[in-house]
Amino acid sequence: MSRILIVEDDEDIGAVLQRELEKDGMEVFRALTGTEGRLMLAKNPDLILMDLMLPGLTGEELLTHIPRQIPVIAVSAKSSVDDKVSLLSGGCVDYITKPFDIKELKARVGAALRTAGAGKPGARITCGEMVIDTDKREVTVEGKELKLTRTEYAILKMLATSGGRVISKSELLDLIRTDTPDCTESSVKVHISNLRKKIKDITDTEFIEAVWGIGFKLKGDS
Repeated sequence: MSRILIVEDDEDIGAVLQRELEKDGMEVFRALTGTEGRLMLAKNPDLILMDLMLPGLTGEELLTHIPRQIPVIAVSAKSSVDDKVSLLSGGCVDYITKPFDIKELKARVGAALRTAGAGKPGARITCGEMVIDTDKREVTVEGKELKLTRTEYAILKMLATSGGRVISKSELLDLIRTDTPDCTESSVKVHISNLRKKIKDITDTEFIEAVWGIGFKLKGDS
């Protein structure tokens, strides 16, 4: 079942999109602002339908936070060629102008999902000798399985999908809050410390880097 995130501040449009995509057997969740959409990236959607003129973070700003492996289709009233070129160059896989035909939109969603699926045979995130299988929720380092708690896994996955950027402790907590509501700001460092110890038991390679005064990042190619 494909998981679709709709980031749209018009509740009527969002409701129509959700209803129509759910008819096709997709799991749909919605955000009304760009800021909320960013937090919901923790749900690891297979595709994002995104308006541009959003409260909080704009669509263009949100796009910079979306992991590159997640296809994004912009759905906007902006119709100039420059707008479309800018979004496609910035990472969107497609651009649909409002008002849209729902059949065309659903066809484009299906095409984007097929293309994304063809590009990755499995739902895996690779960082050097670390492999995260998001379907099985399993992590291996140098071929050896890493036994993680729910919170440790959520933290590691979020760092791995951040595109190599540094994530602050408070931001990390916000991003994983949906999956780990019991995690608190005071316990994030403890979970990361435990995670680093478990990795250290397998390899001397330091995957998680602490950036003093800023936060954490995952080292290596992801």
